[in-house]
Amino acid sequence: MTSVYDFSARAIDGADVSLDRFRGQALLIVNTASKCGFTGQYDGLEKLHRDFADAPFEVLGFPCNQFGGQEPGRAAEIAAFCATSFDVTFPLFDKIEVNGPNRHPLYAC
Repeated sequence: MTSVYDFSARAIDGADVSLDRFRGQALLIVNTASKCGFTGQYDGLEKLHRDFADAPFEVLGFPCNQFGGQEPGRAAEIAAFCATSFDVTFPLFDKIEVNGPNRHPLYAC
């Protein structure tokens, strides 16, 4: 049976990350966008990340541009926006598709 730990994804800085690195942790995997009505979600996600820093818990952010073109930037722009606007320190990944024929395999299981 396939699990989340069988996948890898490209981090926002371009490094390939095996999700096995997060084995044993509860994961909150979210698709995000910087230019939508829910952009403020970064505050809440970062608060969860910090509040549970000592627990086996991790927030993983996956930017996606499939919903109204609300994440048009490139990885470096997204990373800079998240860092400067919301002081995001939880792991961010490169922009992916979460539905359709080109969706990331993580979102296909």
